[in-house]
Amino acid sequence: MIEEILELMNENPVNPTKLHELIEKMNTVDVADAFELLSREKTIQIFRLLPKNLAAEVFSYIVPEKQQIIVEALTDSEVSKIINELFVDDAVDFIEEMPANVVKRVLKNLGEDKRRLINQILQYPEDSAGSIMATEYVDLREDATVREAFDVIRATGPNKETIYTCYVIRRDRLLVGVLSARALMLAKPHDIVGDIMDTNLVFAHTTDDREMIADLFKRYALLSLPVVDKEQRLVGIVTVDDIVQVIEEENTEDFERMAALSPSEEPYLKTTVARVARNRIPWLLVLMLSATITGSIISHFEDSIAAMTALVAFIPMLMGTGGNAGSQSSTTIIRGMALGEIQIRDVIRVVWREVRVGVICGASLGLVNFARIFIMSNPKDTDALLTSLTVTLSLIVTVILAKTVGCVLPITAKKLKIDPAIMAAPLITTIVDATSLIVYFSIAKMIMQI
Repeated sequence: MIEEILELMNENPVNPTKLHELIEKMNTVDVADAFELLSREKTIQIFRLLPKNLAAEVFSYIVPEKQQIIVEALTDSEVSKIINELFVDDAVDFIEEMPANVVKRVLKNLGEDKRRLINQILQYPEDSAGSIMATEYVDLREDATVREAFDVIRATGPNKETIYTCYVIRRDRLLVGVLSARALMLAKPHDIVGDIMDTNLVFAHTTDDREMIADLFKRYALLSLPVVDKEQRLVGIVTVDDIVQVIEEENTEDFERMAALSPSEEPYLKTTVARVARNRIPWLLVLMLSATITGSIISHFEDSIAAMTALVAFIPMLMGTGGNAGSQSSTTIIRGMALGEIQIRDVIRVVWREVRVGVICGASLGLVNFARIFIMSNPKDTDALLTSLTVTLSLIVTVILAKTVGCVLPITAKKLKIDPAIMAAPLITTIVDATSLIVYFSIAKMIMQI
């Protein structure tokens, strides 16, 4: 279907009748995706040919770069009509992506009520519930009948973000209950809304972090969530389509931090090479400079290395295994905290579990390593036996320490209000590298008497 509409859009001249017929059969999102592959001239031409009843909806799904092209080509009255037909949260998303000159022109052509609502949402903290909420929702009086409730839904529903969940409020807009469309349809026409509404409310405050909102959606399997102010007055709702986008953004940010990257809001292929490099250089510098600690440790044990040069051959294996073991633990713990499976109060249980896992993993790796080194060496060589024993014990201790560090650091970060993803593979590997060398050479000095 995408190929078909692209072929039609690129015709000269475009047949408006065929275009309308095809668009009527397509999902709005797919129509918006097609715009991404059009030239600037075609983008403007095709958008002007869209059916009036679909133009605003398609516009809300078009990528920001194309939205800017369209707005710059439209007249003030056309801009006003498009933006005024958007839901407030979609209009806010659009404005946040546009340069100042475009924003100024858009706000100038908005209706007073729409402008006031947009400015209100823009004032909330960037990652708060208030910044992603919609203000178009169905509210009902608690003394209304079911018949009256349906009359309200029919009259206002077409302009609301969702009608699947209705919110029951008092005259002071105090939220007192919620009512699903299912409950309304199963009720009798003369039933009172206040008698059939659900008063077991799940809600968020405007300043709550959006990650917390995502947890509420997951925990309670919500389609929408009411947002209230400090006085418990209903001011908006967060819908599941917005929270899916939040989850995607938060996961992307965590993955970037776990890979020692500064988070970027732009898609990879649309980010300049200079910006990509700028996002990577700071952490690379930190990790490079922190690696000097490893060099200092090796310098400190120069005499031990000189006395037993065979030890050097096992340093990469020891450091690599320790780093991998720590990364396994940190990744598991970070993901567990993100899913709400692990809390700060669980730190003792987590450490005890990871220590036991470290003992089992370390012993298994150590046994294989001892056999490998001993078999590859001369069995009658005393130094080979001591080397095998040194490397094996060092490996066991390193894996246990790496598992412990890998689980403790993310939990500590959470306690200090730092994103646990920062305490991921690159940083933990650097710490474990230094620790493993100290353990290795200390054990070597004791066993080999060097």
